[in-house]
Amino acid sequence: MKRPLHDAGGSMPRLLLRGLVALGMCWTLPNSLLGLLAGIIGCAFGARMHWQSGELAVVVSCWPWPWGAGGALTLGNVILHTGERLDMPCFTYAHRAGYGVEPPVSLADHERAHVHQYMLFGPLFLPLYMLCGGVSARNPFERAADRYAQGGRGWWPWASRD
Repeated sequence: MKRPLHDAGGSMPRLLLRGLVALGMCWTLPNSLLGLLAGIIGCAFGARMHWQSGELAVVVSCWPWPWGAGGALTLGNVILHTGERLDMPCFTYAHRAGYGVEPPVSLADHERAHVHQYMLFGPLFLPLYMLCGGVSARNPFERAADRYAQGGRGWWPWASRD
């Protein structure tokens, strides 16, 4: 069962977990501000912005970007996506790259993994992401987000596959 970062299933006292989430949100605030700016610009072109607690993110729906229907981009605690709803199926990076046939995953779950990664790495996330290959099936950040979307665990980029 997938559990958001802020619901660790009782393994950590709730107050401590909330404090860590708040700390992570502060740590990635520079990234989130970039996302909010992009979201506000998108709203001028018809996008809609709302808080989605399950994702720990401001979600900007119907964002006008040229990557096509169903595309998404996470910046800190902001998820920009081109569709009406974030909870839609999408193919994994490995599947799209032809590395194998994998069933579709939830775009919301994939982007939630990136939110978790941003809260851990903060302002270091974007440089690390780019050093690891950017938007590609070889990028350990993308592989980890797909792994998390497949099974609800493993958003750490350098975790071994279970």
